[in-house]
Amino acid sequence: MSLSSVFSISLSGMNAAALQQAAAASNVANGLSSGYRRASVSQTTIPGGGVAASVKRAASVGADLVADTVSQMGAVYSFKANLLVLKVADRMTGTILNRRA
Repeated sequence: MSLSSVFSISLSGMNAAALQQAAAASNVANGLSSGYRRASVSQTTIPGGGVAASVKRAASVGADLVADTVSQMGAVYSFKANLLVLKVADRMTGTILNRRA
């Protein structure tokens, strides 16, 4: 696996986590609004690495504050984990370039 694919994979994970965070925040903010349908994020694996994320609306109306809170926490941890991978890959790139120079 090349370092460029590591960057792509971690960036796609960070984007998916940010989308999850936004969807859960929208659910919390709008959950008690009349007719609001909860948003959920679906992730699919991209061949070659990474994920594609998309938002879907629930068929029924209703709020689930506990699920949305847990979803937000999970999104934060996922974002931080992918950011750490990105930082390590960046350091590795710098080390490789320094040794070749």
